[in-house]
Amino acid sequence: DILVDGKLCDCDIVVDCKVGDPVPLEVKLTNWSKHSVGPFALTVTPYQDYQNGVHNYELQDVITFVGSNTFYIDSVKPTKDSVYFGALLFLYTGDFYLNIKFHEDNCSRELPLSWFCLPSVHIRAMEPVV
Repeated sequence: DILVDGKLCDCDIVVDCKVGDPVPLEVKLTNWSKHSVGPFALTVTPYQDYQNGVHNYELQDVITFVGSNTFYIDSVKPTKDSVYFGALLFLYTGDFYLNIKFHEDNCSRELPLSWFCLPSVHIRAMEPVV
């Protein structure tokens, strides 16, 4: 599960946030396999989708992370959850998406396939209402 600003992100949900306010990000992974998985890293990369096949990942002047955009995970035990918290800070308005990638340290430990099917995260950063 992925929550942005406390709202569960699903296929068609757009999460609205205010420019200049930290936006909490929570990624919850459940290991339904019979084996522990890990170690691995989880990286969150924001991008803009121009709807013509072009994605802009050069957003370092538009979005910043409070803390790191990479979470390092030792292991997730069978049938257990592991939750990771971070925050985003949008400096400009716009529609943004989050790309979440996994990086395994050891190829012999397969990550659950469901983790590669995380929902698309669409965030709309808007000017604060005065």
